[in-house]
Amino acid sequence: MHSPSHYVRLGYLKWRLRRLNGYLQRTAHCPEVQRQRLMEKISLNQDSQFGREHQFSSIRTVEDFRARVPVANYESYRPYIEEVKNGNSGALFGPGTEVLMFSMTSGTTSQAKYVPITNHFFQEYRRSWNYWGLATFRDHKDLLSKYTLTLASDWDQFQTPAGISCGSISGLAAETRPRITNSLFILPNALLKVKGAENKQYASLRVAIETPQIGMIVTANPLTLIHLARLADDEKERLIRDVHNGTLSDHVDVPASVRQAIKKRSNGPNRSRAKELDKIVERTGHLHPKDFWPEMSVVSVWMGGSVAAYLPTLRKYYGDVPLRDHGLSASEGHMTSPMQDESCAGLLDYESHYFEFIPVDEHGTPNPTVLEAHELEVGQSYFLLMTTLSGLYRYDIHDVVVCNGFIGRCPQLTFLNKGAHYSSMTGEKLSEVQVTQAIGQAFEDLGLDIEHYSLVPVPGDPAYYQLLVEEQLGSDAAQRLANQVDQRLSEVNCEYEERLQGNRMGGVVVKSVPEGTWETHRQQQTSGEGNDNYAYKHPFLAAKPELAERFRSLTDATS
Repeated sequence: MHSPSHYVRLGYLKWRLRRLNGYLQRTAHCPEVQRQRLMEKISLNQDSQFGREHQFSSIRTVEDFRARVPVANYESYRPYIEEVKNGNSGALFGPGTEVLMFSMTSGTTSQAKYVPITNHFFQEYRRSWNYWGLATFRDHKDLLSKYTLTLASDWDQFQTPAGISCGSISGLAAETRPRITNSLFILPNALLKVKGAENKQYASLRVAIETPQIGMIVTANPLTLIHLARLADDEKERLIRDVHNGTLSDHVDVPASVRQAIKKRSNGPNRSRAKELDKIVERTGHLHPKDFWPEMSVVSVWMGGSVAAYLPTLRKYYGDVPLRDHGLSASEGHMTSPMQDESCAGLLDYESHYFEFIPVDEHGTPNPTVLEAHELEVGQSYFLLMTTLSGLYRYDIHDVVVCNGFIGRCPQLTFLNKGAHYSSMTGEKLSEVQVTQAIGQAFEDLGLDIEHYSLVPVPGDPAYYQLLVEEQLGSDAAQRLANQVDQRLSEVNCEYEERLQGNRMGGVVVKSVPEGTWETHRQQQTSGEGNDNYAYKHPFLAAKPELAERFRSLTDATS
C-alpha cells in the first residue's frame, strides 16, 4: 500500500491549520472556555462514587467546585483508582466512560501512580498534542516530505486484575494515529514491544539510519537523544554492517515479530547507504546524527527546567538544528503547547483540562490564593492544579511554572521545576534550575566536561552541600571547583549568598563517587514494571530526604 503523496499531505495540513487558527482565536475567550470545560467534566462524572460524595450534582460555579472539592495529591485518589483497577469504573467515572489503559509514572511514595486513561481523556490528549504538531508543521512544511522519528514506550506492558492495560500513553497514541499522518513516522509500531533501553535504541537506529531523510526527532528527554547518538557512534561498525546486509544483529534481544517488521520496513541489503555511512566515518571519525541525518529540520525535546543542562551536549551531536520545546506534559495530561522554535514558553491547553494556579509563596498554606488561567501575572511563578477527565480534580502535580505573557486571554507558561526540587536547610530556597545554571557555569569557567552530578544537602552546624561527581579530582582541583560553585550559586540565589557570608551555611564540598554510580541509579529507577526509560530525569539536586541520605552514603567508602 502506497503512502499518501506530498500534495495530499499538504492539502490535509492546510485543512487542519484552520483548526489551529480557530484555537488561537478562541484564546480571547479563555475564561469562558475553561469554565465550560470544568462543568462538562463535573456533569460527565456526577453519578460516580466520587461525584456523589462531593455533591457534583449541585455544582454550578467555580466557587461551588472549590467549596466541595479540596486541592489534592495522588494519594487522595489512590483508593478510588484502586477500585477502577479492579474493574469498578464507577468509583471515578459516570456511564459511557471506558478506561482504555493506565499510564504509569513514579509517585511521591514508593508506590507507582496509575493514571486512568479514559476514552474521553484520550480524545482531549490527542487534540491538544495535535495543536502542538500543527504549529510545528506550520513552521516546517518541509517535514511533509521527510520522516519523523518518535521514541515511545509500550502501552500494554502488563494488566491489572480486571485486565486493563498498563504502560505509557505515548505508545497508545502511536498505535492509534490516522493513516495519513502515520505514514510520516519512520518506526514500525512493533518496536513498542522491545524491552530494554539498549535493545530498543539499537533497533530504532537500525531502522531510521537507513534513510538520510529524517526531518524531525521527537522525545521528551534530551538525555534520551544523547544516549541514542552515543550508541550510534559506539556501534557504528555493527550498524553499517546491518544496513549493508539488510539484517538486525543477533546481539539485540527483540521478539521475532519485531525482526519481521524491521525486515519488512527494510528493502533488503542497502549497500549504497552503507557506503554513505562508511564515508561519514572516514571523514569525521564518528557516526553522529548531524552527519547521517543532514536533512533534520527540528528536534523536539524538553528545553526548560533542569534538563536544559543537556542542551549543549545535544547540539554537539545533532548540530545547529532548531529545537522545539516538547511542552509541559506528563502521564496526568498535556498542559502546554509551545508555538515557536527555541522557546520554552507554551500556550496553556485551555480547551482540554481545567487549570488553577497557586502563587509559589502561598503553596502549602491553609488558605492560599487560587487563580484561574486568565488571572495570572506576567513574571510570577505558580504551582499548577489540574482537573481532568482521568478522574483527577484540583490535582496538585507539583509543577512550578512562570507566566511569560498571554495570547488573547490565555497564558503562555514555562516549566521551572518540580516543587519537590527545592532544598532549603536554612531558608536558602535553592531550586534545581538554579543548581543546573550555576554549576554548569562553574564547569565552563574551569574548563571541566562533567555531564552528571548531584548536589546533596548535608544538614548540620553549619549545613552545607556536597557536590557528587564520578570524576576523580585532586584536592586542589576539587577545592577550586567548590569555590567556583559557591560563587555561581551566590550569583543566582541571594539567600544562599547571604547565608554563606553570614556563616550560617558552610561552602560546597566536592566528593567523588565510584564510576558507574549514576548509571546504576538510572537502572534502579527505571527497572520496575511499567516504568518508562524515556521519562527518567537525573537528580541534579537531591532534595528529597530519602534520596539525599542514599547519595550521602555513597561517599562513606571514599571519604
